[in-house]
Amino acid sequence: MLKRYLPPLLCMALILPVSVAAKNTGLIFISNEKSSTITVLDGSGKVVRSFETCARPRGMHFSADRTQFYVGCADDSLIAIYDVITQKLVGRIRGVEEPETFDLHPNGRHLYISNEEDAAATVFDVETGKFVAEYETGEEPEGVLITPDGKRVFVASEAANLVHVIDVESRQVIKDVLVDTRPRRFALTPDGRELWVSAELAGIVDIIDTQTLQIVGDITFLPTGFRREEVTPVDLLITRDGARAYVALGRANHVAVVDVARRVVLDYILVGKRAWGLALSNDEKKLYVANGLSDDISIIDTDRRAVITSVPVDMVPYGILIDDH
Repeated sequence: MLKRYLPPLLCMALILPVSVAAKNTGLIFISNEKSSTITVLDGSGKVVRSFETCARPRGMHFSADRTQFYVGCADDSLIAIYDVITQKLVGRIRGVEEPETFDLHPNGRHLYISNEEDAAATVFDVETGKFVAEYETGEEPEGVLITPDGKRVFVASEAANLVHVIDVESRQVIKDVLVDTRPRRFALTPDGRELWVSAELAGIVDIIDTQTLQIVGDITFLPTGFRREEVTPVDLLITRDGARAYVALGRANHVAVVDVARRVVLDYILVGKRAWGLALSNDEKKLYVANGLSDDISIIDTDRRAVITSVPVDMVPYGILIDDH
């Protein structure tokens, strides 16, 4: 259901003029939730700098033209906007209660944001900073994914074990899909037919048919030496050809490599402690893993399925963005 949003005065944005930035800088941005910083790596994985940002930065996303990036500031209840080249703060979208993760609509203007403490998903216009809409969700919403055609938005509600399906045109939640315990993040197969949902406390990934909105399968994970309760999948990615999926297994300290068509785990790659966030390089040769309890980033060679190096960052890395498109 579409909710009425009450405090419009909080939705003002400060947008400063910026120069047009070059693309393909190769820079990698990591939000560090506990230290309230952003670490910047170059394409080789070397730390370039780390700078203070807003309180408790979590989800991040590039602007449509990739000259800027947005940072969800959970404890400041705002979205901070940074220039990719200079990493200077160029704007703020205020009044965004406890943002966790978000996705940008294909129109390039509307951010769909999960608001953890409000049991809601809100929509803000990144050009004006104004509130657009709010949708009721279950408790503790997190993952947000918009289909490439922009017609539907999926929101995962951790505490309610639900995936909410929003119809963008009608501006309504058209279905609540019951999934396994504590859904966190999404990945969509390239053909758009399957939505993969990580269920953290169940230790599995549920697979939803996007036409019927029914669960049609699941994948379980159990790296050698770990108990079932230690396997807590969070982030997941699917390659552009739809052949492979990568799943960060949280407290199990591994990333799973999955054959998408067969729904079979091919390998487990040992990384740092509490593997959480994931990002693939544009050529899909490197996989970056945010390890929240070892305060580092593991860089994986996806051909060899092995860690190339681990890069120390700041406290509790959460999200990763790579500017290599």
